[in-house]
Amino acid sequence: MSLFKKVLLSPDEPRLRAGWRLLAQLLLLLFVSLPAAILLVFWTAGIGFALIIGNGVPIVVSVFIARRIFDRRSFRSLGLHLNRQAGRDVLLGVGIAVLQTSLVFFLELAFGWLKVEGFAWQQQSPLIVLQGFLLWLVIFIAVGFYEELLSRGYQLQNLEEGLNTFWGVLLSSMVFGVFHFLNPNANWLSAVGITLSGIFLAYAYLATRQLWLPIGLHIGWNLFLGPVFGFPVSGLESSGLIKAVVDGPLLFTGGEFGPEAGLLLLPALGVGALLVWLVTRGRLGHE
Repeated sequence: MSLFKKVLLSPDEPRLRAGWRLLAQLLLLLFVSLPAAILLVFWTAGIGFALIIGNGVPIVVSVFIARRIFDRRSFRSLGLHLNRQAGRDVLLGVGIAVLQTSLVFFLELAFGWLKVEGFAWQQQSPLIVLQGFLLWLVIFIAVGFYEELLSRGYQLQNLEEGLNTFWGVLLSSMVFGVFHFLNPNANWLSAVGITLSGIFLAYAYLATRQLWLPIGLHIGWNLFLGPVFGFPVSGLESSGLIKAVVDGPLLFTGGEFGPEAGLLLLPALGVGALLVWLVTRGRLGHE
């Protein structure tokens, strides 16, 4: 094999090495994102649908093509096997995220950093509140799916193949943190917090070798943090069912970016990791 082929191709099978596959997927993502960006210039969409059109569709399309052409693997092999366990894992993930976000909410309440001023249905009709909540549900289902597909799916798994699990988790989580640095009110603390969240979600993937549990965790975290408890979600404001005002130290609360940029994220991630271990222990050993 020539030096060029050794650098470019995997020694085990006729496909690109992991690093080149990741680069090819990134270039494909940029290419597919161009028409989506042009569409958003001429169509004023809400922030939620802008996320789906501008980020979600290009990510899903680019990962699908890259997985089939560059990786020479099925799309499902990223950890998207559909069975009963898939549904259970999504629900388990949402349930764990409910406990995590509740912990953040009640810690801020206990420390006097949060004051509940009312509820959404006291200010708007229940029908309007329900419509708004269902809209955010759809948006965060999409966000949870496509961000996990890219980060814990394509990036982590290719980095793990090319390097090892430790570096795969660390590098994919750091990219996840940098990706969110483009969000409103982001700073270095938010980047660290999102990176740690990425490591937690990677643990959920490694414990199952499927994406459904981290997808459920991601959906549940976003949905209950914002549309239920009223916190900013990665810097994005959403109308919560609970109307609360946060007035506490930014180091702990995360300020306008939300709890993901504060130290209260740490106990939430710790509790989440313990619960993930409890619900997945021994699973891979019995497969």
